[in-house]
Amino acid sequence: MKTTALILAGGKGERFWPRSRKNCPKQFLSLTDDGKTMIQKTVDRIRSLVEPEDIFISTNANYRELVKEQLPDVPESNILCEPVGRNTAPGIGLGAVHIRKKYEDAVMLVLPSDHLIGDEDTFRSVLSEAIETAEEESCLVTMGITPTAPETGYGYIKFLREGARKNAYKVERFVEKPDLAKAKEYLADGGYLWNSGMFVWKVSTILGCIEKYLPEIYSGLVKIENAIGSTDQESVLNSAFETMPSESIDYGVLEKEDGIRVLPGDFGWDDVGSWLALGRMHALDDAGNLVSGNAVTTGVSSCIIEGGKKLIAAVGLKDLVIVDTEDAILICNKDNTADIKKIVESLRKDKREEYL
Repeated sequence: MKTTALILAGGKGERFWPRSRKNCPKQFLSLTDDGKTMIQKTVDRIRSLVEPEDIFISTNANYRELVKEQLPDVPESNILCEPVGRNTAPGIGLGAVHIRKKYEDAVMLVLPSDHLIGDEDTFRSVLSEAIETAEEESCLVTMGITPTAPETGYGYIKFLREGARKNAYKVERFVEKPDLAKAKEYLADGGYLWNSGMFVWKVSTILGCIEKYLPEIYSGLVKIENAIGSTDQESVLNSAFETMPSESIDYGVLEKEDGIRVLPGDFGWDDVGSWLALGRMHALDDAGNLVSGNAVTTGVSSCIIEGGKKLIAAVGLKDLVIVDTEDAILICNKDNTADIKKIVESLRKDKREEYL
């Protein structure tokens, strides 16, 4: 069976402000030493499994040109621009009906565009087994990450060891982001995985689930599918998508469906959720700092400093994130990086669009 992929690339990356902006969010930035952007790395790591003409990008019209520029091998017709944001269920459904229109049925990988993988060979090995499981069992398959710490920023997957198919375990339930005490329990238990947001399924399987659990969304998707390739394609997409309810694939389908399989993965996964990820991705100096760009420090420890044109001179600091861009400077305690979104919200409320 044909293997295809849908790369989710519509996010705003607000916790990576001020580098991530509305005209060039995180997934289109290079955060690693090889100079490749995050979406380019996402596509590169699946090239041995999926042909470029079978890779679809779910994004919005603002990023169409960025996708074309950074992924020239992906056909322009495979760049699927959602007219309005409606969360992941409609977006994934949109990709699925385009694939169904092309192939009737196929295995479909769903991958975020802003994750990094340290061990790509192991990642592809786990992904290959997920493809095999999804095709042979006609079930929904997700990839869980073996926890290394009591992380409170991720959702978890409780799995059952009995009834496993090779390394594909049955999912007992999906668990919301826990508090620290619960996260420590999950880590000690050994039967929980981090929810990575990476999925594998047949197009027929996921569309059958959307039809079952989200009939209003499915009805709109069928209208869009019937219009693909016609002169009405754009207008039908706009009208059908706008009437769909906003729903995540997790709440709308995964938490309701039985028989889901999960494959544990230990391949150096990072969802790059905040500036703290840079400290996990790069080598630190002897004082635990990550310093790049135009910066000089003394008496500084456990800091992330990214300099720009202006010289950053840091003295006697600890546990800070400092980022200089052409028009903004971020100074943030490491414990408060999740609150960077509040700065973005404040700028939006004050209509300071030039900084967004």
